[in-house]
Amino acid sequence: MGNAYFNEMYDGSEVRVPYEGLSGWADGMPAEFRSLKQTEAEALFRRIGITFAVYGEGGDPDRLIPFDMFPRVFAADEWRKLERGIKQRARALNAFLLDVYGRGEIVKAGQIPSRLVYRNEAFEHAAVGFKPPRGVYSHIVGIDLVRTGPDEFYVLEDNCRTPSGVSYMLENREIMMRMFPQLFQENRIAPVEGYPQLLKRTLASVAPDKCEGEPTIAILTPGHFNSAYYEHSFLADMMGVELVEGQDLFASGDFIYMRTTEGPKRVDVIYRRIDDAFIDPLCFRPDSMLGIPGLMNAYRSGAITIASAPGAGVADDKAIYTFVPDMIRFYLGEEPILNNVPTWQCGKKDDLKYVLDNLPELVVKEVHGSGGYGMLVGPKSTKAQIETFRAKIEEDPGNYIAQPTLSLSTCPTFVEEGVAPRHVDLRPYCLVGERIELVPGGLTRVALTEGSLVVNSSQGGGVKDTWVMAE
Repeated sequence: MGNAYFNEMYDGSEVRVPYEGLSGWADGMPAEFRSLKQTEAEALFRRIGITFAVYGEGGDPDRLIPFDMFPRVFAADEWRKLERGIKQRARALNAFLLDVYGRGEIVKAGQIPSRLVYRNEAFEHAAVGFKPPRGVYSHIVGIDLVRTGPDEFYVLEDNCRTPSGVSYMLENREIMMRMFPQLFQENRIAPVEGYPQLLKRTLASVAPDKCEGEPTIAILTPGHFNSAYYEHSFLADMMGVELVEGQDLFASGDFIYMRTTEGPKRVDVIYRRIDDAFIDPLCFRPDSMLGIPGLMNAYRSGAITIASAPGAGVADDKAIYTFVPDMIRFYLGEEPILNNVPTWQCGKKDDLKYVLDNLPELVVKEVHGSGGYGMLVGPKSTKAQIETFRAKIEEDPGNYIAQPTLSLSTCPTFVEEGVAPRHVDLRPYCLVGERIELVPGGLTRVALTEGSLVVNSSQGGGVKDTWVMAE
C-alpha cells in the first residue's frame, strides 16, 4: 500500500494489454476535436436530463456530473475474478440478513458482537422472524471497489439498501457508442445494456407467494424533488414498469393496489427507492407522507415483495463491514476472494489508541456516514482539522472507524492539458433473486482534481464508461 500509484493503462512505458485498443485513439485525437466531442457529450447528457448527484449525495439536482470520455478497461480474466468475489460477497451478506432476522447463529457463535447487530439503528425489529421470498433481503447489492495493483482489489463498502448510479453506467455507454462508434467496431466490449431486463427478471423471480400469474412490478420513488429521481424514472421506462409515489398505492385487505385510470390494480413487487423509515407510517415514522399505510402488514402476510427488504441496511453498516470476511467463512465455508480494507474500530480500546496516535496518516469515517461527508482524510487535513476531529472521536469512539489511506489506481483522463492519470473507484451492481447475476461493468467514478482521492460527485468527481473486454 505504498504511495506509488498503479496506473491501469501503463506498465512503465508499455501499454497494458486491456488498453491496447485505446492508445492510438487518444494520441491521434486533436485538441479541437476532443473539446468538440466533450461539448457534444455534455449536450447529450443535458438533453437526456441526466443531472442528479450520484450515490444519493444530495447536492444540486440540476448540476451535470462531469463525464470523462476516456474509458476504463478491464481484461476478461480481471473481470472474472471480480465477478466471483462480488457474487460471493452478495451471497454472504444475504445469508447474514436471513440469519440475524431469524436465529442469529453468527451472533450466538461469537463471530459478531450482538450490540453491533441488534442495537444498530438500521436493524428493523418489524422484520424479525419473517423470511422474504427466496430468502433474499438485498436484491441489488452495490459493492464499492478500489484497485491498488495489478491483482489487488479492495472492497471499500457494501450497499445493500438502494445503491444508485446505475443509470450512469448505462448512459455513459450509450453516449460513448454514439460518439465513437468505430471504437466499438474495433474492440470487443461486453455489453451492459441488458441490465434493466436483468433487473426486471430478478424482481419477478422474487414475487410473493400470493402472486397470481405474471407479477406486477412498480418502482416506488419519493418524487421528483429527490436527487436520484432521474434514475427512478429512467429504470421504470427501461423496464416497462410503473413509477409510483406513495399516494398512488393503497392497502386493502392483505394486498397493495395501484390507482390506475382503469381502477385499482394489484402490485406484487415494489422496488423501493425510499428509506425504511418512510415506507409505512403505521409501522415506522408516523409523519411520513412518502409511504403506504399498511404496507408492512401486506409484506408480512406474503402478499408483496419489497426490494430491498426492510432492515437490509444492517448488512452495509460500516461497523458490520469489518465482519464480512468472517461471514463468508461462516456461511459459505470459503475464503474471501476480495479483501476488505484493513479497518480499525474506534469502539475497541486498542484500535482507538492506534487511531488517535496516527490520525495524520489515516482516513476516519462515521459508521453511518455516506457521500464523503463526516470523514477525515488525515494526509490532506490541516493540524486544526485533525484536532477538531480528534475531539469528535474521543467524544463518541463507537461512531467511527479508521482505514489506511489507500493508493487508489489511476486511469488516463482527459484534462485541460491533454491526457493525465486520475484516481478512480468502481461500483458494480450485483442482482440477487432466483440467481445471482451482474452485467460486465459498473460505474467508474473519477477524481478530476489532480492528486485528489475523493471521487464523490458532491466533492467534484466525475464518471466514465467502464469496459470489460469480451472473451
